[in-house]
Amino acid sequence: MASLGTTAVALAAGLEFVVGEPPERVHPVAWFGRAVAWADREWSRPRLAGGAVALVAPASAAAVAGGAVALARRRHGALGALAAGIALFSTTSLRMLLAVAREVIVESDPHLDAARGELLALAGREASGLSSEEVRSAAVESAAENLADGLVAPLGAFALLAPVSLALGAGAAAWVKAVNTLDSMLGYPSKPHGTASARLDDLVMWLPARTSALLIALAARRPAAASAAGRWASEPPSPNSGWPMATLAAVLDARLEKPGVYALNPSADLPDVETGLCGVRIVAVAGAIAYLIAGAIAWR
Repeated sequence: MASLGTTAVALAAGLEFVVGEPPERVHPVAWFGRAVAWADREWSRPRLAGGAVALVAPASAAAVAGGAVALARRRHGALGALAAGIALFSTTSLRMLLAVAREVIVESDPHLDAARGELLALAGREASGLSSEEVRSAAVESAAENLADGLVAPLGAFALLAPVSLALGAGAAAWVKAVNTLDSMLGYPSKPHGTASARLDDLVMWLPARTSALLIALAARRPAAASAAGRWASEPPSPNSGWPMATLAAVLDARLEKPGVYALNPSADLPDVETGLCGVRIVAVAGAIAYLIAGAIAWR
């Protein structure tokens, strides 16, 4: 009989495959974003206030998710696994963003303006002046980065703690997702109240980013690519996102570039449509491998 932790991972994977993502009106991450939006304002002591938000908000998300799973677990083991699977599913996101990346890449040549508009759902960069090749690069970069942020980080946190307690696993996944969400909302140099959230996210994402690089290399059957990526991984301003992006640049033998900021595998050409779609497929396979490994780790 499968363990409850593995069952929860399998349920989350099934929901990701079938549903993709909960509707925004019932999405816990959207609820969390609206709940902490009040923190994105001027503070008289911004670093102190930002530090408090970085501590309290993720802990609150973890308490809600973990508490819900604990209550369900007390009723019945199967209910606990069901609640944990739903909680894990709500903290992960890959299929929908890969679908958007695929659409951007396909549209980048025949309908460049439309592709630029769709890119806004993936990458926070000014797209109006990007060429079709640069649009494809941004979509591929986002797919690689989201593997770490949107899947490996919360999935790994759950898998590591689920053998101890389903509630702890669900709480850990929610905590990681909340930290990442705070960073995406507040973690900008222009927002001193977001400094603590950004630094915390840097710490939390250190291992998931490098794990994602290994998964991409494994999915592409190019184990040496993660090592080769070390030549470029420090180019992006983020201490972590460069690893999965640079590894994907290595396995595709393509340049991934944010104009004026960084260029990964700079001697190669920017991706054409076929190369961009290949990158999205590799990330999808890496995500499937991540679920399989998480299910094995969560077994107890």
